[in-house]
Amino acid sequence: MPLTPLDIHNKEFAKGFRGYDEDEVNEFLDQVIKDYENIIREKKELEERLNELTDRIGHYNNIEETLNKSIVVAQEAAEEVKRNAQKEAKLIIKEAEKNADRIVNESLSKARKIALEIEELKKQSKVFRTRFKMLIEAQLDMLNNDDWDHLLEYELDASELNSTK
Repeated sequence: MPLTPLDIHNKEFAKGFRGYDEDEVNEFLDQVIKDYENIIREKKELEERLNELTDRIGHYNNIEETLNKSIVVAQEAAEEVKRNAQKEAKLIIKEAEKNADRIVNESLSKARKIALEIEELKKQSKVFRTRFKMLIEAQLDMLNNDDWDHLLEYELDASELNSTK
């Protein structure tokens, strides 16, 4: 067990015939006691400072560990968000492709229907043209008929007009 300042203060030496000067020894011991007390006080202060710094290091280590965990959680969350965004993008692209195929198929179907309608209208216009031409030709034949000329040559008497009344 180490000496305490009290142990040094209370130390008694045996007196010899030609011993040391007691006052000089006592002064020296007093100086040793003061120095020893200073060293003990400094040691205690240093231990307290060491404990304080150890506590702070522990605190900073806890903060560092928490930050590291937070970074890991944030990275995992970012990866999850990224994966979800990629999945969603794939679904959107797939849906867009499906819609594009549907639109193309509907457009092709409508184009075929319109083409058929155009062909039908062409046939109907040919039939109409043919019938209209036949009607006009028949009317022209009637106009070119000699019966019109006979009608113009036919004269009515005024007496015939009165008798019919």
